[in-house]
Amino acid sequence: MAETLVIEERLVKEILEMKDVIPAVETAFRERGHGNVEMPPKMYIMYPKGDLRVMPAYLKNLKQSGLKAVTVFPDNPKEKNIPTVLATVILVDTESGAPLAVMGGSWLTAMRTGAAGAIATKCLARKDAKNIAFIGTGIQAHTQLLAHKEVMKIENAYAVDANAESAKKFVEFAESLGIHAEAADGASACRNADVLVTTTPVRQPIVKNEWIHEGMHINAIGADAPGKEELEPEILKRARIVIDDWEQASHSGEINVPVSKKMITKRNIAAELGEIVAGKKKGRKSDSDITVFDSTGLGIQDIVTATIVLEKARAQNKGLRVKLATL
Repeated sequence: MAETLVIEERLVKEILEMKDVIPAVETAFRERGHGNVEMPPKMYIMYPKGDLRVMPAYLKNLKQSGLKAVTVFPDNPKEKNIPTVLATVILVDTESGAPLAVMGGSWLTAMRTGAAGAIATKCLARKDAKNIAFIGTGIQAHTQLLAHKEVMKIENAYAVDANAESAKKFVEFAESLGIHAEAADGASACRNADVLVTTTPVRQPIVKNEWIHEGMHINAIGADAPGKEELEPEILKRARIVIDDWEQASHSGEINVPVSKKMITKRNIAAELGEIVAGKKKGRKSDSDITVFDSTGLGIQDIVTATIVLEKARAQNKGLRVKLATL
């Protein structure tokens, strides 16, 4: 049996480049839009301080398959000095079922999520969008900025975070990319932004309806479990809402709380992002639209991104080869 390639997290970070991730993730959404994927909704196990999520996926035309197991423990950074999100991805040969690779999935998750946000912005933001605001300035905000730099000409970036040091580091990171950036409060950042990216773990809305103006696009990234929400529900009522997957979004995405309270229903959803990428539905209809992308993260994003890592690791002769599934 063929060997399995084990790829450490540090190698994943060394290998992955956003310019490769965005087109791969866009292809995954297109395949989803055409109905060429098999992907059950995320499965959750809840712990006292966090949760475990398992995400299997199969892209039939690409002959790519596998699963990601990911844990989210918000107190990890301060209690254990390890990341909030820890993930492992397994790629499987669709002809034999043999494990092709096992790799660290934390940086991969941050990169593919950043790519999804940029693809949504490409499809939904105004074509003249140039200013972008970030509420929450952790790792995910960094990869969102990396990805957005690939799809829009950013003139100004605004950093909003309760932790002033985190906002300062984000500003420095943006400026290292040649982007003018400054720390701001939520109201002023939104007032100046064409695109808003939210990446916080909050359970009470922190983005106020009065901050949101016509023509804005919002990527709501932070809500990833039941009870989480970042946007006041009135924003969703004004917006053209695009999701990545109904089952996941209604269970644990930005729309989960308004749906549970019957403030919005499936009829309020304009499209899935895959349908827009596949050309089956429209994104933005006018420059005055407020658009919202509710990103929960799909297993297909992980698989196409992990495949990039595997192919590059093989080409560069990196990783540890083991006979994982044989006696």
